[in-house]
Amino acid sequence: MTHEFKPGGKGLRTRAFQIIFESDTPLAKGFDITLMAVILTSVLVVMLDSVESWNAAHGNLFYWLEWGFTIVFTIELAVRIYCLDKPLRYLKSFYGVVDVIAVLPTWLLLVLPGAQTLVVVRLLRILRIFRVLRLMQFVGEAQLLLDALKRSSRPIFLFLFSIFMLVTIFASVMYVIESAESGFTSIPTAIYWAIVSLTTVGYGDIVPATPLGQAITVMLMLTGYSIIAVPTGVFSAQVIRSLREDRYSDEACPGCGHDRHDRGAKYCLKCGTWLDEETSDPRTLNRDDKGQTDK
Repeated sequence: MTHEFKPGGKGLRTRAFQIIFESDTPLAKGFDITLMAVILTSVLVVMLDSVESWNAAHGNLFYWLEWGFTIVFTIELAVRIYCLDKPLRYLKSFYGVVDVIAVLPTWLLLVLPGAQTLVVVRLLRILRIFRVLRLMQFVGEAQLLLDALKRSSRPIFLFLFSIFMLVTIFASVMYVIESAESGFTSIPTAIYWAIVSLTTVGYGDIVPATPLGQAITVMLMLTGYSIIAVPTGVFSAQVIRSLREDRYSDEACPGCGHDRHDRGAKYCLKCGTWLDEETSDPRTLNRDDKGQTDK
C-alpha cells in the first residue's frame, strides 16, 4: 500500500506512516504481527459470543472485550487518517471501508433503540466478522488475486449472465411440463431448482415426475458438469498473467528487442546486451580500463 498513499507531513506523521503502512523495519513488522493477533482474537470473540451457552456464561466478558477491541481499532484508524496526506482517499479504498466496518457496529449500538431493533443489532454484530478481511493487507499475494479478479470480472460477468439466461429457459420449460405437486409452483421456484441442478448439488426438495422433465434434468446436470470449470479457467488464466507480469519486465532489449526478461536481469537472455540504459555495462568499462593499462 505504500505506493498508493503518502505521509501527510514530516516528523511524527512520517514516523507513524512508516510503522503502520510499511513493513521493512522491525517496529513495523511488530506492529503488523500485533494487529493480526488482535484481529484474529476479536473475530474469535465474536464467534464465541454467538454460541448461546458461551454467551450465557461469559456474555459480560465478551461485552467488555468487544469494547476494548473497538477502542483499539478506533485509535488505529484515527492514527492512519492522521498520518496520511489524503485520508479521504484511504477511507474510500477497500481497506479503508473495512477499517470503518470494523469499528462502526459497536459505536452504533450506543444510539440504536433496544428490543425492537434486535435483528439490526444482530446484523451489526455479525459485521464485525469482516475484520478478518483486514488480514489481506498483510499478504503480498492478496493484491495479485485482487488484480486477477478485476481483469476477469467482465468475462465472468458474461458467463454468469449466460448461465442466468440458461436456467431461466430451463425453468420456464419445466414450469410448463411439471405440475405444482412436484414442487414447480412458479417460475422463480423452478429457477431455484434449475440452479441447484446445474450446479449438480441436487437437494431433492423439488423433483421432476414426468419422463420428459427427468430427461431435461439430466441434460441440465450434464451441462453443469461441462461448464462449471469455465470461470475457474478464466480466473486461473488471469492469475498466471499476473504472476508473469510480476516476474517479468516489459522493457525491451536495446539490442534485439526481446522483452521477456526477469525483473532485475542485467543482460538480455537472447543476445547478452546490457539492459540498464541508465548505467554503463561493467564489462565494457573493464575492457576500456584494460586497454588503457596495456597502452
